Amino acid sequence: MTDAEAKNRIEALTTELNEHNYRYYVLSAPVISDYEFDKKLRELEELEKRYPQYAFEDSPTKRVGGDITKSFKQVVHQYPMLSLSNTYSKQEVVDFINRVKKTVGEDVEFVCELKYDGVAIGLKYENGKLVQAVTRGDGVRGDDVTTNVKTIRSIPLKLRGSGYPESFEIRGEIIMSRQSFNRLNKLREETGEMPFANPRNAASGSLKMQDSAEVAKRGLDCFLYYMPGKNLPFDNHYDNMTEARKWGLKVPNYMAKCKTVDEIFDFIGYWDKARRDLPFDIDGVVIKVNSFRQQELLGYTAKSPRWAIAYKFKAEQAVTTLRSIDYQVGRTGAITPVANLDPVLLAGTVVKRASLHNADIIAKLDVRIGDTVYVEKGGEIIPKIVGVDLSKRPPGAVKISFISVCPACGTKLVREEGEAAWRCPNEEGCPPQLKGKLEHFVSRRAMNIDSLGEGKIDLLFDKELVRNPADLYDLTFSDLIGLEKTYPAEEGKKERKVSFQEKTVENILNGIKQSVEVPFPRVLFALGIRYVGETVAKKLALHFGSIDRLMQADFETLIEVNEIGERIAESLLDYFKKPSNIHLIQRLKDHHLKFEMEQVDDNAGTGKLNGAAIVVSGVFKNFSRDELKALIEKNGGRNVASVSGKTDYLLAGENMGPAKKQKAERLGVRIITEEEFLKMIE
Repeated sequence: MTDAEAKNRIEALTTELNEHNYRYYVLSAPVISDYEFDKKLRELEELEKRYPQYAFEDSPTKRVGGDITKSFKQVVHQYPMLSLSNTYSKQEVVDFINRVKKTVGEDVEFVCELKYDGVAIGLKYENGKLVQAVTRGDGVRGDDVTTNVKTIRSIPLKLRGSGYPESFEIRGEIIMSRQSFNRLNKLREETGEMPFANPRNAASGSLKMQDSAEVAKRGLDCFLYYMPGKNLPFDNHYDNMTEARKWGLKVPNYMAKCKTVDEIFDFIGYWDKARRDLPFDIDGVVIKVNSFRQQELLGYTAKSPRWAIAYKFKAEQAVTTLRSIDYQVGRTGAITPVANLDPVLLAGTVVKRASLHNADIIAKLDVRIGDTVYVEKGGEIIPKIVGVDLSKRPPGAVKISFISVCPACGTKLVREEGEAAWRCPNEEGCPPQLKGKLEHFVSRRAMNIDSLGEGKIDLLFDKELVRNPADLYDLTFSDLIGLEKTYPAEEGKKERKVSFQEKTVENILNGIKQSVEVPFPRVLFALGIRYVGETVAKKLALHFGSIDRLMQADFETLIEVNEIGERIAESLLDYFKKPSNIHLIQRLKDHHLKFEMEQVDDNAGTGKLNGAAIVVSGVFKNFSRDELKALIEKNGGRNVASVSGKTDYLLAGENMGPAKKQKAERLGVRIITEEEFLKMIE
């Protein structure tokens, strides 16, 4: 392919894929399959690697992230990001409408919109290109999160069409759908992390992550609903937002012009019921004066505009009685109290159980057995107890004392400093923890032994055939054939019978046999080391290359790895200190599981860096930071995040932070340029 052909193909693919992104994420009307899209995206990625000089700023390949943000720069808003006055009272909405009409002294048209439950964001575009994204912060200044926001596919990096102002800001809400929220929480629970309470908290936490590549995986979305400033196409809010859709901006259709109180309350009433059918959370309706001239006439208070108000829906609650509390033991030993309730209908489903989270929540609510309690669905998803009707407390109700020993094995519970959860420390003998670790090991994202689904691990454990993952690889046909057990009905589950017939046994043994081909990063994740999720496992596997090198690493070596903090490092050291874990790894090695990265035969790579630890910092002429990091790994080097006495080289580009340079000079770390690095790997 000639340079001209490559340039033309990159331009064509960029244009085509951006159009497909727009159709999928903004219009929700895709015209090609995910497979076709991914195939074209891979072609573009390969071309951009070979011809980086022809890559476009708005290339869809830039959506995957990769840049690291250690701290978020504070930016002063050109127009303050004020909050809205909130009300739960319909009479206060009527009072607001009457006050507006009296002040304006003429007919007023209102616009009703949904109030999205997310994180406020301001997007700045110059000459049609996204140049900055800033959070609300304190309303006067917020955090620059541009790098992370660029990974959100519904936000255009470059506008479509024409007619947009040369420079303007548009504001909206970063949200997370319930589907993405459930997927994220499931992953967090699998790695022993606390789940997020609701999609809004998850969106907020995601937006402030340091690694934009991780943000890209979180499935964030963005709805836009307001343009401040002058030089806009129209003199009213509704028409400007409608026009913004033509520029490729995701302005939702959930808005309506209203002139009367009845029309406004029809909109509110409809969405109070229909919100449960939406794939994301809303918590009310925003009512705005449409005309900019009238908005200016009404003005602002110190905190909010006088021309808008938010009517907030009451969270749907149910009242029922707390009958008892169960204490569940998770894979990592965390103890979760679960309330057993008299059945009650809530948001369309019958609720019998609700989370009490931890000991601190029980103490804060002062909830007691027999209490009449208020139950809500947190984020409209997870039932939780939010309050107690003290007027109905039965006489003699005793304050709940959180359990002090594990309900499964009787071991005394511990609570680590800074953590909310009590834990059972008996990792090697507590049945729920052992079963949880086995279930995690065989799960799809780990070893993917799908023939060992629900119930089968229970049966193998109950028959004392397996106690840890290595035992799976010792199983034989005669061990399994004919095994069966009937499990009684439990809360929310029917009675189930598990039996191992010939075909089942063959599938299990084949699944176990095939799992030895699973690559090292997933094997590391499958071990279930606390805080070592999929992403962390990949970073560790790529950095160290083998389990042996990882086991030999000390604290300082571990925290040098990009995105590995003190908590993860301490967890790894604790895990590898235990003889039982070392014995488990050796047994898995004996069964030929992969505990080192496979060598890739790539003529473009060399071993010339010979394990050198290299920090990449700054902006470079010929390569992006990610491309340089890939070259380091390909040529036998190691990428590290920060400069220390164990760093061999600081690969320095333009605009590098002075602190890194000063530290490298102080420690005697050799500072090299891009040209010097390329000579090293020639």
